[in-house]
Amino acid sequence: MTTATIEVKNVQKTFGTFTALKDVSFTIKKGEIFGFLGPSGSGKTTMIKILTAQLEQTAGEANVLGVPAINMKRGENKARFGILTDNSGLYKRLTVEENLLLFGNMYDLPKSAVDEALNFVNLADARKKKVTELSKGMMQRVTLARAIMHKPDLLFLDEPTSALDPVNTAHIYKGLRKLNEMGTTIFLTTHDMAEAETLCDRVAFLHKGKIQAIGAPSNLKHDYSDESMTVQLTTGEEHILPMNDHASAETLTQWMSTGSIIRIQTNEPTLGDIFMQLTGSDLQ
Repeated sequence: MTTATIEVKNVQKTFGTFTALKDVSFTIKKGEIFGFLGPSGSGKTTMIKILTAQLEQTAGEANVLGVPAINMKRGENKARFGILTDNSGLYKRLTVEENLLLFGNMYDLPKSAVDEALNFVNLADARKKKVTELSKGMMQRVTLARAIMHKPDLLFLDEPTSALDPVNTAHIYKGLRKLNEMGTTIFLTTHDMAEAETLCDRVAFLHKGKIQAIGAPSNLKHDYSDESMTVQLTTGEEHILPMNDHASAETLTQWMSTGSIIRIQTNEPTLGDIFMQLTGSDLQ
């Protein structure tokens, strides 16, 4: 039986008169990469702060690794998760290596853990640079190295590749998949739909503090598809036909017999299309 790494039931979070999260419920299974998708201000970071004991929910239940989320601030639980957020917390006057060694000492990690983490984020050549010399993207990669160097059971990533170029983004994706294959459960927030499709087993769409839909990307795309296809002909014409339709099959057979078809593609929606359909707004 698969055990749940995170269980959230009817969570609400208010700040004065503003409600950041409204009746949010979801479960993340052990070993899953789960995407929490939504635009800035939708409540994604608030959810991470609740799950990592930086905030306490106003109502509802949140359990992480079998204990109430608020208990994740305890030392024995802190060692079980890693986190990457906008707030890096790096010591700017120290070098990259010195920052990671300090963190490693907290968990009695061998020096080899620093080397492994730097290779993970493609920063081995920058180990002697001071944090003040780093670009925003490099700082983000150092923070990610720190988050994964103790090989946590659970990893929280808040917009993990927002400041990265495509080459380093691909490198990080490869590393995250490897970490996940080793057993780490990953909770990922992003507004990048391509990132969600590349990495996530399941996603939840968050809009104005409420979950609008939840499921595997492939299942969501199937559920919200209009089940049509676009056929491009040698004449330059494009025709949209319903799929699984007898008349469409006859038309396609006729075009194929005369060699008139250049391309056929299914009109499957993107995750961004689905979010727009559900909320009337995009993810930017």
